[in-house]
Amino acid sequence: MPVAAVRSSVDLPVVAHPSPIGAKRVIDVVLILLTLPVSVPLVLVIAGLLMAQGRPVFYSQQRIGQGGRHFRIWKFRTMVPQADARLHEHLQKNPNAAREWRMTQKLRHDPRVFPLGSFLRKSSLDELPQLWNILCGQMSLVGPRPITTTELVGKYRGHAPAYLKCRPGLTGLWQVSGRNRLRYSQRVQLDVAYATRQNLWLDLHILWRTIGTVLRGTGC
Repeated sequence: MPVAAVRSSVDLPVVAHPSPIGAKRVIDVVLILLTLPVSVPLVLVIAGLLMAQGRPVFYSQQRIGQGGRHFRIWKFRTMVPQADARLHEHLQKNPNAAREWRMTQKLRHDPRVFPLGSFLRKSSLDELPQLWNILCGQMSLVGPRPITTTELVGKYRGHAPAYLKCRPGLTGLWQVSGRNRLRYSQRVQLDVAYATRQNLWLDLHILWRTIGTVLRGTGC
């Protein structure tokens, strides 16, 4: 799918001036507080299900945030132990999967993900612990997805400044513009498009479209 076609498909709201950073932060906090009666019980239920299966509840990894600051992102654990070794073995044996991984850094049929983890990913419920990252000011509800240093250097390259000017987001432009169907290079271009046009109307537009994406179960 060409990047231009992806970008035009989301009908970006046109706003002459970007919104103040303080207003974006206020909206993040207010919306999270309003959803606590739903999000907190969900977190407890999912944590209970993972523990009942004898699995660790949380997974964390260091990511790059706004201005190049490092922070630890939190998710519900969705992968089996020794996931990296299993991925390496799978890619060695499956050329098509290796090609898919090179293009997107994702797999539609990921051998590392256990059944409950697959449901959490498709429903995007594995991302719920990142509400804590948002409350701590490390992330925002909307922005580029948080990436690793390796991705910033190897994939974003000259576009790194656009990524670094924003707080990473729980959702973002590429998640509602094709998601798993996009190549990594297209995701980068959509992150750049968001960074140059970010405003409150665009954020609300993306949040609204994210609800539909989650309800359709087309998470990554």
